[in-house]
Amino acid sequence: MHDPRIDQLSRQLVRYSTQVKKGDRVWIDIFDSPSYVAVSLIRAVVEAKGIPIVKLHDSVVSRELMRHASEEQYDVLAKNNLDLMQETDCYIAVRGSHNITENSDVPADKMKMVQAKLRPLLNERVNNTRWCVLRWPSASMAQQAGMSTEAFEDFFFKVCLLDYAALVPAMNALKRLMDKAEKVHLKGPGTDLKFSLKGLKAIACGGKHNIPDGEVFSAPVKDSVEGVISYNAPTIYQGIAFDSIKLEFSKGKIVNATANNTKALNKILDSDEGARYVGEFAIGFNREIREPMRDILFDEKIAGSFHFTPGQAYEGIADNGNRSQVHWDMVCIQRPDYGGGEIWFDGKLIRKDGKFVLKELEPLN
Repeated sequence: MHDPRIDQLSRQLVRYSTQVKKGDRVWIDIFDSPSYVAVSLIRAVVEAKGIPIVKLHDSVVSRELMRHASEEQYDVLAKNNLDLMQETDCYIAVRGSHNITENSDVPADKMKMVQAKLRPLLNERVNNTRWCVLRWPSASMAQQAGMSTEAFEDFFFKVCLLDYAALVPAMNALKRLMDKAEKVHLKGPGTDLKFSLKGLKAIACGGKHNIPDGEVFSAPVKDSVEGVISYNAPTIYQGIAFDSIKLEFSKGKIVNATANNTKALNKILDSDEGARYVGEFAIGFNREIREPMRDILFDEKIAGSFHFTPGQAYEGIADNGNRSQVHWDMVCIQRPDYGGGEIWFDGKLIRKDGKFVLKELEPLN
């Protein structure tokens, strides 16, 4: 029996997130997800009088391509995909995951080359299309979350079908505060970090680009970051699992980095010069997401969290000029059950122990 929540989510992605209009070309990019998801999205796009264009991907096949990647091969693939993106008005990606560590044995030099080749595609999508990206639930994701498959599916739809539009006024209030803020101070266990947001604009994310959503992000002035930060959410990057990451900054640069796998961490941070600088600072507040599951589209929205991201800034929107092949959203949860913490803007307390203290921001709690 077809789950009606799938069609509800498809309509939300088409009508609210990407606002498909008559004649819009809509690239539906399906990764390791059931065919009925693509069918539901096609129908929703056609219902909106858009033009659906579908690509299907398999992570096992993609891994094999990357293991044998050559410059010539990915020049062709990148050009093909960039040409399609430039012909596209809207982009919707659904990303399932049978194995989150599928790419863990792809040689680092191959992974680095592939990411560099595909970076222009990401920039084109972010800057010139109406886009939205989401995960699709699977048994492996349920296992990551420590839940049964059925319970995780219920959680997934509850989170993704949140009334994001109702949160937009409070999100915009937080955006205005971040737009005006010059000095930010983050405090917590193992964290004492200061940086500037001067001259950089914030972006409110209310279900338009990522599902699940619930964050406002900006970027620090590149050379302004000073101090230390300890991340308490586990993470995965390039197929490698990391825990207990701690970064020390001087003049914006990561000068010391440790984790459960310090060698692999520093290898990624040495990918290029920009990987040791930060390209994003974001505050997360999706009230339905409480615990990390090594899936960044969920973890970066955790209630009472923030993420501070080594690597590439979002070109043209919240852009501090940092350029890198890396963009690694590392998450710190500041609720009391994770040790608490504070966020200060220009000497004023904004959030304490994961709860916003200003009246106009209370709907985000």
